[in-house]
This record gives sequence, C-alpha cells and structure tokens, in this order.
Amino acid sequence: MKCQKELFDIPDGITYLNAAYMGPLMKTAAELGAKAVHNKKNPWNIAISDFFDPPAKYYQLAAELIDADASDIAIVPSVSYGTAIAAKNISLKAGQNIVIMADQFPSNVYPWMEMAKENDATINTVDWPADGDWTKALLAAINENTAIVATANAHWTNGTLIDLVAVGKKTREVGASLVIDLTQTLGVTPFSVKDVDPDYMIVGGYKWLLGPYSLGFMYVAPRNQDGKPLEENWVTRKGAEDFARLVDYKEEYQGGARRFDMGEKSNFINIAIANEALEKINQLGVQSISLYIKTLTDYIASRARGIGLSVIDDHLRVPNLIGIDFKDGVPDHIAPTLAKNKIYVSIRGDSIRVAPHIYNDKADIDRLFEVLEGAL
Repeated sequence: MKCQKELFDIPDGITYLNAAYMGPLMKTAAELGAKAVHNKKNPWNIAISDFFDPPAKYYQLAAELIDADASDIAIVPSVSYGTAIAAKNISLKAGQNIVIMADQFPSNVYPWMEMAKENDATINTVDWPADGDWTKALLAAINENTAIVATANAHWTNGTLIDLVAVGKKTREVGASLVIDLTQTLGVTPFSVKDVDPDYMIVGGYKWLLGPYSLGFMYVAPRNQDGKPLEENWVTRKGAEDFARLVDYKEEYQGGARRFDMGEKSNFINIAIANEALEKINQLGVQSISLYIKTLTDYIASRARGIGLSVIDDHLRVPNLIGIDFKDGVPDHIAPTLAKNKIYVSIRGDSIRVAPHIYNDKADIDRLFEVLEGAL
C-alpha cells in the first residue's frame, strides 16, 4: 500500500503524527458530513428510511472490521457508554477481583472502580512490567477469583502490545468476563472476535477509524445479547420503523445487540461521516494498513535508537503506535519545539508518543527527527 495523503486535507508544512489523539476526516467524509448538515436545514427531505438504512450500513461495515455478524454490533457514543453497559450486565461478588493495567485509559477503569466499591470486590492493578511484556504480566494476575478482565490491545501511552488471544483464553479458563477497549488499535491492527472471544469489545471511532467524535460501536457476544441496555429508547424496540404506531408500546426488543444501541443512533451527520471512513478502511484492508504503518513505526524505532533514545522491543509493540522513551522524562522544551515546527505528537509520561497513519510517509519521520535531534 502507498501513502494515502491525497485523501486528506493536510497542508504542506504540517507533520501530523498524532492519530492516537485524534484522526483527521477524509475529504470525502467531510463533504458528506457537510451535505448532511445542509440537509438538516430542510428536514422535510429526511425520510423515515434515513433513521434506519445508514445505521444498518454501519453495523455491516463495523462487523466486517472485526469478523463478526452485523447483529452483534451496537452503536454507542463513547467507550464509557459501552463499559457502562458491560458493568450493568456482569455479575460481581464480594471478594472477587477485576484485573486492569496500570495507567489504563480511564473509560475502561472508572466503571470497575465503582462496581468494585459497590460489591466489596477489589481492583487488581497490574504494574508496569520491567521487561515490557504486558501479556505475561496480565496472565499472571488472572486467577480463580477474577470476575472481569478489562484491558486493551495496546497500552495507550506507548503502544506496548497485549496478546488478546492469550488473555481471552486465560479469562475463559477462570470463568471471568473479558471487556476490551480497542480505540487505539482497531482499523490499523488486525483483530477478530472469533480468535479472542471477548464478552464486550468497545471502540471510539474518532481516532484510528477516522470518524467523527461521539460515535463508535461495541461488539456484544451472542451469549450476552439478552442483557439489560443502559437506556430504554424507542428505536431499539420491535416495530420502531412504523412511526404511526410508536405509542403501541412494545416490551420486545429488536434482535441481537440492537437493544444496546444508544438513543438517536441515527445521527444523520455523524453516521454519514463514519460510514465513509469505515468503507475506505475495509476497502484498503486492515492487514495492508497495518503493514504500511509498521514500516513507519519500525523506521521511528531505528531512528530513535540511532540517537540514543529507547523504544520497546519490536515484538512487544503494536504496528501503529510507538513510544520514544527518555530516561529522565521528556525534556520540557521538546513539546513546544516540535509544535513550533508544526510537528504534532503527544507527550505521555516519559515518552513521546508517535502515532502515524495512512496519510504519513518516511519524509514525515525524517522531519520529526531532524527537529528532535536539533533539540537534544
């Protein structure tokens, strides 16, 4: 795969290496979003089918991304919404534990803190492994008293890898539930629910999936699809398509994971943008995207080591996200120097987090290190 910069409106002189913070919209997606905004000025042109057909396409595109069925997908506004659904439907007893990683992203932590408090259970926080092997550390923490394992495919601060197939296997062996947040890897790292078998998988769509803010999706395993939704809304009920009969209240939900959909899932603007983005990602292919971005993160690793900085070993990191580590923390002047030169990355802990996407190429990496070397 070649660089796809022509799909995006990234001006010359801008080096954007921060997809882990927020992904830009493709030009075509932004145009569709603008068209949808324009359509909302004339709501008489919005048909009943517009409430259902675009979400139906989104379910299908999302399912294709994770090797699932469209009926297993629910539309959510955020990871925190999805984890709240999971927390509402998982049983937790006094004395059991919930396994999380140290410095895990808060949306997949706060619900478990509250749940543990309410049920006299404990949070088992796995410390940063000295050897960088999060998988080994997590596997060692999961035991017969574990009720929930809440994790990701990579640590969000520096891209260290978690082998979810191995974690899923151990989680099932002890009878626990697996809840994963894939916001920092889905769409750019291959993933299959058939391989991992999570109970719930949630993703925010505004980073690597190149979608709008406040729209994502969750996978709910078929074994959990008779659970309780977070909210009770009309669009998740049987017969919702018949607007004339909406007050013929139904107890029955639509099938599969539909009961977990957020209200106003049909957001005419966001869904148009998200569908365009997912369609392009599926068209390019996650495997091809992953291999392309890995050439960039491998190059970053080589350049960083060449100037005496450290990165995690290649076999312990995901292809799309890499932390450049400073022994004594990132010097205070580094971030403003990079920003002054219109090079955009994130500082996370003791690392510069570099997150290239399909719009980047090696020239962007060279520019990063040209400025970085001059600042050291």
